[in-house]
Amino acid sequence: MSDETSNPMRDAISEAISENPVILFMKGNPEAPACGFSARTVAILQSLGAQYAAVDILPDPRIRQELSALSQWPTIPQLFVNGELVGGCDIVSEMYQSGELAQTLGIEAAPAAAEPEPPAVRSAPMTIENRL
Repeated sequence: MSDETSNPMRDAISEAISENPVILFMKGNPEAPACGFSARTVAILQSLGAQYAAVDILPDPRIRQELSALSQWPTIPQLFVNGELVGGCDIVSEMYQSGELAQTLGIEAAPAAAEPEPPAVRSAPMTIENRL
């Protein structure tokens, strides 16, 4: 594969990062996060009143693969601000607690006393194949 080969998925991810001042690549969506780390990151952003775009990486495995190749960050979620990777859940949590995240987002916020509780993660109903 040469450098000149088109990669539509990576191009779409790069475009989404450049077009959205704050974008979160996560498992699930803000209304129904599909993992605890994504839920915690969403809760933090919501507690700050941050406006952000969100991309669910679960529907297509290529999203995660290309995102990780682009960002050089292996885990999900990934938060980008002004085109730059801020980090994953642990870094976002640390930045929230120190007040640095609000500053990075350009939001005036009182120092965080404690991290907000994430919403409960809803799991998909279990299905059983009927082979009778």
